[in-house]
Amino acid sequence: MNLSRREFLSVMVAASAAGMLPHRGACAANTLYDLLPFGDVRILHFTDCHAQLLPVYFREPDTNLGLGPAYGRVPHLVGQAFLDHFGITPGSREAYALAHLDFPELARKYGKVGGFAHLATLVQSLREQVGEGRSLLLDGGDTWQGSATALWTRGADMVEACNRLGVDIMTGHWEFTYGEESLRANLEQANAQFVAQNVRLTEEALFDEQPAYDEESGHAFAPYALRELNNHQVAVIGQAFPYTPVANPRRFVSNWRYGIQEEALQALIHQIQAQHKPALILFLSHNGMDVDLKLASRVTGLDAILGGHTHDGVPAAIEVSNPGGMTLVTNAGSNGKFLGVMDIELRQGRRAGVRYRLLPVFSSLLPEDPEMRDWIAQMRAPYLDKLQQPLSVAGQTLYRRGNFNGTFDQLICEALLEHYDAEIAWSPGFRWGTSVLPGEILTMEHVMTQTAITYPETYMNEMSGEMIKLILEDVADNLFNADPYQQQGGDMVRVAGLEYDLDVSAAMGDRVRNLRLRNGEALSETRQYKVTGWGVVGEVAPGPPVWEIVSRWISEREEVNVPHLNQPKRLNVGDNPGIA
Repeated sequence: MNLSRREFLSVMVAASAAGMLPHRGACAANTLYDLLPFGDVRILHFTDCHAQLLPVYFREPDTNLGLGPAYGRVPHLVGQAFLDHFGITPGSREAYALAHLDFPELARKYGKVGGFAHLATLVQSLREQVGEGRSLLLDGGDTWQGSATALWTRGADMVEACNRLGVDIMTGHWEFTYGEESLRANLEQANAQFVAQNVRLTEEALFDEQPAYDEESGHAFAPYALRELNNHQVAVIGQAFPYTPVANPRRFVSNWRYGIQEEALQALIHQIQAQHKPALILFLSHNGMDVDLKLASRVTGLDAILGGHTHDGVPAAIEVSNPGGMTLVTNAGSNGKFLGVMDIELRQGRRAGVRYRLLPVFSSLLPEDPEMRDWIAQMRAPYLDKLQQPLSVAGQTLYRRGNFNGTFDQLICEALLEHYDAEIAWSPGFRWGTSVLPGEILTMEHVMTQTAITYPETYMNEMSGEMIKLILEDVADNLFNADPYQQQGGDMVRVAGLEYDLDVSAAMGDRVRNLRLRNGEALSETRQYKVTGWGVVGEVAPGPPVWEIVSRWISEREEVNVPHLNQPKRLNVGDNPGIA
């Protein structure tokens, strides 16, 4: 029997899902996850899993520029510079998890990472190692968004998954993009306590008597949680993403105001110390690591910051001095790929010693928790036909993460260019989105891991060359502003059909230069250009959702390759260790 290409892809997808294809890189479990108990309490932390319930591939960035004080400083190290800094052997399991080098080869050798069934096994084991009542599991946010099923259930699937995982306390960012009604409905079903000291009602919302955790302070949610661990009081302060109404549509969070709220945080710490006298005060943050490092140097009284948002997998806790002592700053990566483990010794009601490990979640080393595995399969069953719809085959590694562009984002832009017959396309600089290996079957699920948001509509507008430059300058200032408090998250907008030079060391307004179309024609300030994109923060765009355009573009090709990766010519970066 001769199979058509589409029939062959369907058979291969079904075989892979049923476990009939050989598993590469499988090996027996070792002692990686056997941590000797230390101290009095154990804090487990994951963040930015972006609704990835199954094991995934995820390529770390080859570009993560640090400028000024951040030059050469964690997390702005990539590739060999990263491995050298932390003493990691190239080609090892740890190198595969933490750096982009030799990614396809090492991915085939060591297998996928993450997956809630594997994570559940690890969490349960680590909690059993220290005994009941001695551990907390913290979720740093960006948990309910990033997959098709999370979008279609409005995050409810991830709420149940986290209940089964045993999450104790959480904060958020993309969780807010489902809107207040869905967010509150999900929190009603969540076992975890949601904390966010920096989210307060607007004056209008207070006047209209909108729901508040504390009408007097204006807090929309509990600012902190208290837990007793091993006869010690532990306070966990929450910090939602400070720029949610800027980075995402304001209409989803119209009753709330955000911000870093540094002064309010310091006052809250003093209040907690006076009222509860806790042995530990932890900060569960979705600020991003550069913001957390600055905040740790200015705010006193925090024992540790368990951070997220920027997806930095950092294998050591960074010590930051401040006028009141020293705060440890951590960041636990993304996509369910890592679990941070902080063991803390307490003496006379204070932190006396800490051991921190960032554990990669290797699916080939950790057996699946049967209950979590079966629940995930049951939850996904109604959606499988659509999720596993085969589209094509990847001809190269498809990835997103990196300061300037990734091959999957280039693919999205090329699809938009063709659909709208536009001259220029761009895609938001999102940091979520899994990776695909060469030869892997591209399915609808892969497309959704790059596009599953609540504002996916596309557009085609006319923009002047002057406006195009202004937009690029604005995004570049967000990414490369010398003050971390002015960095609002994400990477540079991805482009197709447009080339430009970028001087990251220059001042705002002078970073973006020499703009030109793909054919080499210089951009005119006054001419109008046909520009397409998606993920509009302002008004709702009029076009079809981006996943419809991208999936159709992919399915029209026998093999998907992106021969040209639009990245700016980078000026005055020298030997910056944030570039591989």
